[in-house]
Amino acid sequence: MPTSPERKKIVFDWAGVLFRWHPEALLQRAIPHVATDEASARHWRSEIFQAYGGDWAEFDRGTVEVPELVRRIARRTGLAAADVQRVVDEVPRELRPIDETVRWLAQLREAGRALFYLSNMPEPYAAHLERENAFIGWFDGGVVSARVRHIKPERGIFEVAAARFRAAPDELVFLDDHAPNVEAARALGWHAIHFNDAPQARGVLAALLSRIE
Repeated sequence: MPTSPERKKIVFDWAGVLFRWHPEALLQRAIPHVATDEASARHWRSEIFQAYGGDWAEFDRGTVEVPELVRRIARRTGLAAADVQRVVDEVPRELRPIDETVRWLAQLREAGRALFYLSNMPEPYAAHLERENAFIGWFDGGVVSARVRHIKPERGIFEVAAARFRAAPDELVFLDDHAPNVEAARALGWHAIHFNDAPQARGVLAALLSRIE
């Protein structure tokens, strides 16, 4: 059992957990003449987002801004710069709240849980989400990658987050849809749940808290 008597603090990822993220569908909307079907959309997802490494990782990190990102991706992939720009512009429209997760978040808040977020997110998208979604104000705090120049699954962003949340790793429960991020958090002593959907994660969280609190 943990030595701290405090209730655990719950940390949410954004894209894929709190907000919808289906990049293949995004590509088929933004550049349908290129992403013509599911197979080609999967291909262009790999080429453009690079599994959130490479150019896109630097965008998440806040070290590359949109004009340079567009130039880099166009040069690397051979796509027209206008097509890359359309993809970049479509991302905020893709990041719609997941209603089930928002309802669950409200219930956790009503239960008095300390709530935080930890997201790989470029500054333009983070600012958009904060403007458009009042429920971001329900959180007690959070870390956005572009604002701290670290990205998941790197150790640094978890260390920054724990310090900002004023919590030891064992006091934090992290929900993320990307397995490498979950594994990285666990390696640093956080409790972590691989998020598939809100009902699944809710059940896993309840079982976990019953063991560790």
